[in-house]
Amino acid sequence: MTVLGFVGLGAMGGAMAGRLLGMPGHEVHGTNRTRSRAEALIAQGLRWHDSPREVAAGCDVVISMVTDDAALSAIADGQDGILAGLRRGSLYIDMSTVSPQASRELAERVSAAGAAMIDAPVSGSVPAARDGSLTIMVGGPAESLAAAEPVLSRLGKVTHVGSNGHGLLVKLGININLAAQMLAFSEGLLLAQRGGVDPAIAAKVMTESPIGSPMLRARAPLVLDLPDQAWFNVGLMRKDIRLAREAGRAEGVPLPAATATEAVLREAEKLGYGPRDIAGLYEVMARTTA
Repeated sequence: MTVLGFVGLGAMGGAMAGRLLGMPGHEVHGTNRTRSRAEALIAQGLRWHDSPREVAAGCDVVISMVTDDAALSAIADGQDGILAGLRRGSLYIDMSTVSPQASRELAERVSAAGAAMIDAPVSGSVPAARDGSLTIMVGGPAESLAAAEPVLSRLGKVTHVGSNGHGLLVKLGININLAAQMLAFSEGLLLAQRGGVDPAIAAKVMTESPIGSPMLRARAPLVLDLPDQAWFNVGLMRKDIRLAREAGRAEGVPLPAATATEAVLREAEKLGYGPRDIAGLYEVMARTTA
């Protein structure tokens, strides 16, 4: 029996932990800042702990999924953090989208504690997390990936991209493209709509054309009827684009598409779209060009 620990049971983390609960030969423990978010998982068999330290102390593999660098530090550091509870020889998989530098620094501290760490950020929405079709890019030692792969493969397609921090660089590159595609699609759709074309017809043609990526095909219905519940919200996307631009400065890459997209995401947040899905960029464009 392999004991898994999951720290961070929000929308994505909760969906992934729920999928791991159905994995034969594994027991899942977990914690979250707010226990109420985990009640459904507890009812399905997740073993609750009151702190990340308690989770780490009782598990062979610890997984975390939080929103940003500050949240990662909050669960990893201090007397109740993951580092305080990690067992020697255990494996820590951080699946958060944070800065590559913060991840590398944490990996060094994990190694000093006698454990191993990989970064394994994901691309995909909550439905993809539920059905195990995420794209997972892993940075870290190959031997650590070998130990993690049975678990990660339950969640999606796994690719080893390099050393610690490299998974995050690829993830940030993906999100530059997601944001830029969403913005370009919104611009094109608005252009057609303002010229008198039915936006539903325009969206159908556009998504069935060569530009119709899986992301655009999935989100076109959300563009036309923005849901209250976001798959991936504007605030988180802006955070990721900010991280990408910071990484770009460190690597000497200017990232003009990321720069332009961040300006629109900033305006979207000013208009109250921070918690709304990135499909809301169409509404933002419509409001700011009226």
